[in-house]
Amino acid sequence: MSMSSNQFDAFSGKGRKRRHQAMSEINVTPFVDVMLVLLIVFMVTAPLLTVGVPLDLPETKSQTVQGNDEPLVVSVNAEGQVFLEDLEIELEGLVAKLRAVTGAKADQRIFVRGDKDVSYGRVLQVMGEIHEAGFTRVAMVSAGLPKAASAKQIK
Repeated sequence: MSMSSNQFDAFSGKGRKRRHQAMSEINVTPFVDVMLVLLIVFMVTAPLLTVGVPLDLPETKSQTVQGNDEPLVVSVNAEGQVFLEDLEIELEGLVAKLRAVTGAKADQRIFVRGDKDVSYGRVLQVMGEIHEAGFTRVAMVSAGLPKAASAKQIK
């Protein structure tokens, strides 16, 4: 009983070897699937990344403040409650929290947002605390005038 040369001999381990040719195509389907999922995730989460304290900001004709660094936002709502970003905080603890977040960096930009129905004195009290702590770049945030209202004032 003789064996043909193109069969595999189970006992001796000898036999014909098949060569697999490398696949020359790149399968991009998994890459596209991942990118579409990331696109959907970012589209859903992007609107949620804004500061979470809802305020009715006063309207002004001021220009937008430009800067390279991301500012910290301190908000005062209509009831006079103070928020650092979207975390409610007592006014007495605001300075300590700002120093902890900024690493006592005095040139950190800080935006103060005050609801239009809150007392002007309360907003100034918050700004005074921040300024007394040594932070030098403090600015107030307002909503821009609607285009119809600004057009009426120009005429």
